Amino acid sequence: MSWRVEFRPEVEADVAEAAALYAARQPGLGAEFVAEVIRVWDTLAENPLLQCRRHPRHNLRWRYPDRFPYRVIYVVNESAQAVLVVAVLHAARQDRHWQKRN
Repeated sequence: MSWRVEFRPEVEADVAEAAALYAARQPGLGAEFVAEVIRVWDTLAENPLLQCRRHPRHNLRWRYPDRFPYRVIYVVNESAQAVLVVAVLHAARQDRHWQKRN
């Protein structure tokens, strides 16, 4: 069974900005970042409820890519079997950067 994965419009800019920063550090690293984030999105399509962290009061969850200190933040709608990715942000950033998107 596959889940539908949707994205807020801001997510593309989040990924592009982080990829540009990594590409400036080392050639090819930006592409590796994008590939790792896409791998996380693919696992969300398989089962977004496994191996994730959950906000204690809200229906927000997040997963960390393996090699990069970023969070893929998303909301799960179990009845519709849909996932809405609301942000891809550095793990050290404050929650207020993505909370207003939800």
